[in-house]
Amino acid sequence: MAETASKQVPVTVLTGYLGAGKTTLLNRILSENHGRRYAVVINEFGELGVDNDLIVDADEEVFEMNNGCVCCTVRGDLIRIIGGLMKRRGKFDGIIIETTGLANPAPVAQTFFVDEEARTKTRLDAIVTVVDAKHLPRRLADSHEAEDQIAFADVIVLNKTDLVSPEELEDVERRIRAVNRFAQIHRTERAALPLAEVLHRGAFDLDRVLEREPTFLADDAHEHDDDIASVSLELERAIDAEKFNAWISALLATKGQDLLRTKGILNFAAEDRRFGFQAVHMMADGDFIGPWRDGEPRRSRLVFIGRNLSRPDLRRGFESCQVD
Repeated sequence: MAETASKQVPVTVLTGYLGAGKTTLLNRILSENHGRRYAVVINEFGELGVDNDLIVDADEEVFEMNNGCVCCTVRGDLIRIIGGLMKRRGKFDGIIIETTGLANPAPVAQTFFVDEEARTKTRLDAIVTVVDAKHLPRRLADSHEAEDQIAFADVIVLNKTDLVSPEELEDVERRIRAVNRFAQIHRTERAALPLAEVLHRGAFDLDRVLEREPTFLADDAHEHDDDIASVSLELERAIDAEKFNAWISALLATKGQDLLRTKGILNFAAEDRRFGFQAVHMMADGDFIGPWRDGEPRRSRLVFIGRNLSRPDLRRGFESCQVD
């Protein structure tokens, strides 16, 4: 059995609610000098993919699955991608699956037990959940997915601890422990922690999962939060940076409560570098993330995930940011 396990490819499922810091942690994994190579599978929510471009330029293989929960039609894509990867087994040391922030990780984990090839050629190493220390109380109140992500975690990266007080941090940790008393918790800022704490842990415990969820290996029946939708926009003409900053600042200030996640790649006028923009509710961040690739269309793409979204209003606002 030990010999079989040593030949299986370790799989890390990286989960966490929208904006918790999954991509930040993934970029650390891909950019630090640890001597290992990883195949990365990204599952995005929305019809227009952005996360792939927010990942640092690296030699790793990146596969993208768009438009929804990995447990529905996309699960077939996951099985297909893993099957393709197994034909190139010697080119990587592990697989990392970054789920959409709206996914229950259980069906993802389930794939590695119900599909024969995945079961024999890979092993689920750990479910790593990134948690936003500032917004977790709100998420637990309005999202069953956030609770599921914590419940199935083997390792919890309690991120953005610099945005809360010591008392708030203790309260957040108590809330986590009320859902999952077994997982290791690491307090972090910008998802900075030794990667040995999240990779090659051998931490996934099927018996523990079955104790909590006896139907884990049965066909899944789960709920989706139908109140949450995504709006994806794309512009051909370059963006005026000042116009965009004024518009997005006003939008987040007035609609930020409904905007769970905003992210995009922007083509600013007179600039040869791509600008990566990200926001969680009213809190925004962004920076240049490298030059446009040769032959790459210089389009601006922006994705909103939230409630009560007006596509026409968002499109008009985004279009107003274009250069004259």
